[in-house]
Amino acid sequence: QVQLVESGGGLVQAGGSLRISCAASGSTFSINAMGWYRQAPGKQREPVAVFSNGGSTNYADSVKGRFTISRDNAKNTVDLQMNSLKPEDTAVYYCNARITTIRWNRRYENDYWGQGTQVTVSS
Repeated sequence: QVQLVESGGGLVQAGGSLRISCAASGSTFSINAMGWYRQAPGKQREPVAVFSNGGSTNYADSVKGRFTISRDNAKNTVDLQMNSLKPEDTAVYYCNARITTIRWNRRYENDYWGQGTQVTVSS
């Protein structure tokens, strides 16, 4: 089991910056990747940025060049630095941890989620 706790959300004006953080606890040794997802009202949850154990990062096109994900494996934390924020970035941001296992030639992926932190960008 993995527990995730986010922090750092809030209200910011367009063009401003926020840094949100996520701390993982529990069976953190089994985490293969960590990332941030967001969900706006009436919309599906979408990936924003992911940091894999191999060190690779992936960003949604909408945030490339503005957001930076960082991960500290020793501390079991993952942060998202958000710059040049836009009203379209307004959403609940969720921390994600993925545990991937292989059993009998089948890949299983289990996702764990934090409670979410609200990010609101005013125009």
